[in-house]
Amino acid sequence: MFYIHMLLLLAVIFVGIRHGGIAFGLLGGLGVSVLAFVFGVAPGAPPISVMLIILAVVAASATLEATGGLKLLVKFAEKLLRKHPEHIVFLGPLCTYSLTVLVGTGHSVYPLLPVIYDVAYKKGIRPERPLAMATVASQMGITASPIAAAAAVVLATAVDNNLDINLLDVLMVTIPATLTGLLVACTWSLKRGKDLDKDEEFQARLTDDEFREALTDPKADEVQTPQAESTAKKGLTVFLLGIFAVIMVAMFSKQILPAGVKMSVAIQFMMLSVGGVILLATNISPKKIVTSNVFTAGMTAVIIIFGIAWMSDTIIEHHKTYLVSAVSDIVSVYPWTFAIAMFVSSIFLKSQAAVLTIMLPLGYSLGIPAPVLIGVLPACYAYFFFPFYPSDLAAISFDRTGTTHIGKYVLNHSFIIPGFIGVVTATFVGYFISMAIN
Repeated sequence: MFYIHMLLLLAVIFVGIRHGGIAFGLLGGLGVSVLAFVFGVAPGAPPISVMLIILAVVAASATLEATGGLKLLVKFAEKLLRKHPEHIVFLGPLCTYSLTVLVGTGHSVYPLLPVIYDVAYKKGIRPERPLAMATVASQMGITASPIAAAAAVVLATAVDNNLDINLLDVLMVTIPATLTGLLVACTWSLKRGKDLDKDEEFQARLTDDEFREALTDPKADEVQTPQAESTAKKGLTVFLLGIFAVIMVAMFSKQILPAGVKMSVAIQFMMLSVGGVILLATNISPKKIVTSNVFTAGMTAVIIIFGIAWMSDTIIEHHKTYLVSAVSDIVSVYPWTFAIAMFVSSIFLKSQAAVLTIMLPLGYSLGIPAPVLIGVLPACYAYFFFPFYPSDLAAISFDRTGTTHIGKYVLNHSFIIPGFIGVVTATFVGYFISMAIN
């Protein structure tokens, strides 16, 4: 029956891929219904604590976006990129990575993509080099963010399994690991593809007047984000102070938090508080919060995790004895192989939080040591494998030269090699760092 249930899960995932977004969550709920009414399987526990943390973080980040604070961050990044165009292959991905770390979502990458393209093209640098790596870097920053859903999943799962793991334990591994992976992949990207003046295909297309005129945007040198207003400055200041406060409480939770209060719960009320203080300090309209891009993306992520993670947990709990006996031997000898399982899961789920929600409890059940699980966290990002993630498609559309592309055979696209280099490097580095400090 396990294989029949897994086929049902795969069917849900593949149909979800066709429809995208919220479909994963809705179809996951349908899968739970089929398991309950057709197969008589008792539904597992939905990931309530993870969902609540995501809701709190999304509320705070969406409030920041509503104040214009996110645009202000993008403006600072744009100034840096235009000041040092010769380093765009490194600075572009570092900016998108940093934005993700600060606001907890990779969807912050979109305003920077046209800037990265414009800076690269005007400097004569093949736009594929920084653009492809910029979208990969924006997702690699998820496990390095103190307020991203991925960190929430790790902390909530640790609490559920009575493990003494705090936010600092995670960030001490994930930040240096993902940064190392990013820099290695950027170094490889420096020489990828031909320079534009030596690219025969690009030079041939230049003979088309319409194509040549479309390569630059006459408005590109104008400020693309609004001037820093007092509301944006206030919102950004409060938000950054809030992140700092969360990190401080995480580091000294035993001394600061009242007895019996878990850090996963503290993140919930602290991030809601950050949003509340921003609202009071800036007097923005709550309607702007719920119509923001961050809010929409965050609510989508919550429903995806609600449905697909619930269905996966139902299957895993029902067959836990079989699963543990089937794979415990190889995992006990080679615990790092768990990273491969997370990587493969991420190819289809396209959500790092969803992957960790499903896989981490299984890892603990298999007896994998906590340092190993923390070390291989970067492996939960693999949805660059198929080039259909929104940020990847956005990078392709913003590259007017056509160098950032999906190949004839689909998998030979611009993101797959830098993605593999970045994630594999980060996973190896994270594994050795975690084992060394624990």
